[in-house]
Amino acid sequence: MRALIFDCDGVLADTERDGHLPAFNQTFAEFGLPVHWSEQEYGDKLTIGGGKERMASLLTPEFVRRAGLPTDPARQHELVAVWHARKTAIYTERVAAGALPARPGVRRLIAEALDAGWALAVASTSAEQSVRAVLEHVAGRQDAGRFALVLAGDVVPHKKPAPDIYQLARERLGLEPSHALVIEDSRNGLEAASGAGLRCVITVNAYTRDQDFSGAALVVSSLGDPGGERSRVLANRSRAAPGDWVSLADLEVCIESPRGAPTARREEV
Repeated sequence: MRALIFDCDGVLADTERDGHLPAFNQTFAEFGLPVHWSEQEYGDKLTIGGGKERMASLLTPEFVRRAGLPTDPARQHELVAVWHARKTAIYTERVAAGALPARPGVRRLIAEALDAGWALAVASTSAEQSVRAVLEHVAGRQDAGRFALVLAGDVVPHKKPAPDIYQLARERLGLEPSHALVIEDSRNGLEAASGAGLRCVITVNAYTRDQDFSGAALVVSSLGDPGGERSRVLANRSRAAPGDWVSLADLEVCIESPRGAPTARREEV
C-alpha cells in the first residue's frame, strides 16, 4: 500500500493570504487589539507553526502594556485561546463561502490516489475544524470522507518543523517510510517530513517560493492540471519526469527514488 500525506495550508488551497491572514486581522479588530498584519508581516509569522502560537508571539511586554492585557501568563493563555477560536470561526466561514479555491492538481490527485487504493491523510498545524472544512471544500464530501486520517491542531506537543505530526501519521497509518510521500509547501513542513524519515514533494506558493528546499525529492510551482495551470519543475532530485502536470505515477517514482538521487533542475526557485 502507498500513502499520500497532504499538508493543508498552501497545499490543498492557497489559504494563508486569502483565508488565515484576513481572519487574523478581523479577529484583532473585533477584540480591539492594536495590530494589523500586512502580507509581509504575516509572511514572517509563517515561520511559527500554529495559529495560537502566532498570536502568542504578539505578547511582548510592550504590546501587553499598549493593549491593556493581563500580565499573568495563565490569563494570557486563556485570551489567546478565545482569540483563536473566533479566528477559526471567521476562517471557516470564508471557506464555506468559497473564498479559497483548491490549488491546481489537488482534487485530481486525490481522486486518482483513492481510485488506485492509496491511503490518504492530512497532517496540519491548523485547527482541526479549519482543516476539515478545507478538505471537504477541496475534495468534496464523499472523497474527504474516504481519507484514512486527519491530524491537526494540538494533536502533538511540538508543531512543525518538529517531526511529531508526521511521526504520528506514520504510526496511525501503520506504514513504513518507504511507502509514504508528503506533499508540503514550506521549509518547516519539509523539515518535519524529513525528520520523520518521509520523502517530500514541495508545491510552492507566494510566501514560500524563495525558501530552501534542498532536501525535497521534487519542487514544483504547482501540481498542475490538464487543460489548466501548468506545473513548472523548479528542482528535481528524484527519477520522476513530470510534464505540464504532476501525475500519480510521478509521485510513486518520488517514493521509490533512493535518497541522494542525482539532481536535475529546469529552473531555479
